[in-house]
Amino acid sequence: MSSRNSQSNKAAARERLRAERERQAKKDKIRRQFIVAGAIVAVLAIAGGAGYAIVQANKATGWEAAKDAKVVAPKNTSGTDGTTVTLGKASAKKTLEMYEDPRCPICASFEQTVGPTVKKDLDAGKFKIQYIGATFIDNNGGEGSKNGLSALGAALNVSPDAFEAYKTALYSAKWHPEETTDKFKDDAYLIKVAQTVPALKDNAAFQKAVKNGTYDAWAMRMSAKFDKSGVTGTPTLKMDGKKLTSAGSDNAPMTVADFNTVIDKALKA
Repeated sequence: MSSRNSQSNKAAARERLRAERERQAKKDKIRRQFIVAGAIVAVLAIAGGAGYAIVQANKATGWEAAKDAKVVAPKNTSGTDGTTVTLGKASAKKTLEMYEDPRCPICASFEQTVGPTVKKDLDAGKFKIQYIGATFIDNNGGEGSKNGLSALGAALNVSPDAFEAYKTALYSAKWHPEETTDKFKDDAYLIKVAQTVPALKDNAAFQKAVKNGTYDAWAMRMSAKFDKSGVTGTPTLKMDGKKLTSAGSDNAPMTVADFNTVIDKALKA
């Protein structure tokens, strides 16, 4: 073989080797690009998933969500978000403001003792009642005040009479639980109590509203109204902007005699 052919063969071999290296380099570059792109997609997916998880974790649920939810106001209400609840004859000149929390044991005692007299005077047209519901007892744990207030909204949607009768039943000695026993958080219990009220017995619309929490947002707006009222405890009674209390006390009258004395004085003022 001539020297010339040998050099020519070597040059060709070097050229083939160079071309092969270039092809391999291109393959390696493309592979690295795919790996990097895949890693970026994975990171973005993880970041997106984490971001979604954080958003979901911070999203308000239950009663927190109800605070800002659209209000479905019960029938027989008026005012902003239906939080003005007025009971009694429209012709009554005076209005008795009544502040109560569904779980409040003192409210239960008041209703059991003085409630029938209040009802008698209301029906006689001595005064109207403006009801303001509170839920502050839930702050100590539980959700029965809020759930009970929502159920009262469902009763009010049926009629004012159903509301009054249901409130009386909830506060009764038979059905009102100890403050530390949060029975009103259970829809089934609230419906069981409602079965003792003729207007609510086997009332499918009422039961559906309780189970679905139809008036949860309304209950939260009513609770906020109480919080803004300046009233710090329940039961509280007010007339003409003045708190009605037993003589020598800062508490609502808890006997029929004391109530009659206090209410007669307020009606004459």
